[in-house]
Amino acid sequence: MKTYKCMICGWIYDEAKGSEKEGIALGTKWEDIPEDWVCPDCGVTKDQFEMVEI
Repeated sequence: MKTYKCMICGWIYDEAKGSEKEGIALGTKWEDIPEDWVCPDCGVTKDQFEMVEI
C-alpha cells in the first residue's frame, strides 16, 4: 500500500486507511480514485499529489 501527499496543503492519503470521511473505502488504490476527485482540504486535483514514504 502506498501513501500520497498533497503538495499544496499537505493532506495525506494512505491507501491502507482509505478516507472514510471522503467515502473512500479501506484499501482503495490511488489509481482507483476517480480522476475528477479533489483534495478535501484545498480542492486541487490528483495531479498535485505525489507518492511519499511515511
